[in-house]
Amino acid sequence: MGDQNFADVIIDRTRKLGHPLCVGLDPHVDRIPNVFFTNNGRKISPVEGMATFFHEVVERLNGKVVAVKPQSAFFEQYGAKGIRVLEELIVTCKQQGTPVILDAKRGDIGSTASAYAALIDASRAESANAITLNAYLGTETIEPFLPHVIHGGAGIFVLVKTSNPGAAEFQGLTVDHDFLYCHVAKGLLRLLPETIGTCGWSSIGIVVGGTYPADAMRIREILPHSIFLVPGYGAQGASVKDALAGFVKGPVCLEGGVVSASRSILYPVGVEATAGEWEAAFDEAVSRSAHELQEASSQD
Repeated sequence: MGDQNFADVIIDRTRKLGHPLCVGLDPHVDRIPNVFFTNNGRKISPVEGMATFFHEVVERLNGKVVAVKPQSAFFEQYGAKGIRVLEELIVTCKQQGTPVILDAKRGDIGSTASAYAALIDASRAESANAITLNAYLGTETIEPFLPHVIHGGAGIFVLVKTSNPGAAEFQGLTVDHDFLYCHVAKGLLRLLPETIGTCGWSSIGIVVGGTYPADAMRIREILPHSIFLVPGYGAQGASVKDALAGFVKGPVCLEGGVVSASRSILYPVGVEATAGEWEAAFDEAVSRSAHELQEASSQD
């Protein structure tokens, strides 16, 4: 991917695949089949089992999804060993050409934000291609990331309207005759011009939960050029139609972001399943989700 505009990469992959599926890499160790925690009959540690499982996941996803989205907290909880697994997965995905969106929800100012920005520094093999950010401290939290976006081919996704049930508690507050989440979206407008690729989309993206389709359409009016990262599809209950509410017609299919699914794809069978049973169920879940999104995105 190099220094190619991140939005161009996402849109190009969407057009080639005909769907915007992104798979979240969320290690729930208690849901991973037990077979991944043994090696030649020897029981291995949770971190080793997690590594084995997710390396199999990313290998099976190669060429089938627009991007992957590892949730940093699930790896960080295991300390240095867990972070090492995350870095290894990032390196593997990048070698495959699969964009990596690190779901870390960082948000700070000054030198701290600059340190966090190293997480998308293209000169580091273990750095992600994009990261999720929380702009609660203001747009200055985003500015240290911009050199990596403008010159390094990285992307950012700012939390605007999240998919959780409690999102409305603060994001839905009315401030100066508009919702707070709309003010956050409007605050990004001045940052966009230098980040728009040849595809017409910006590498400054936003997180918009698929569980709030009406809000997604409202935000699309404010930010017509920002790619969306849409969680909530699958286990959280958002339908395909809901998840694609903020997408627009492209030359091949609906485009304008990625739709993320995690648990519904990663854990389609119980912990007692054999490796073969999990593989079959996993492949079917990926195929089904991709087909659903492709069918709903079709311009035919």
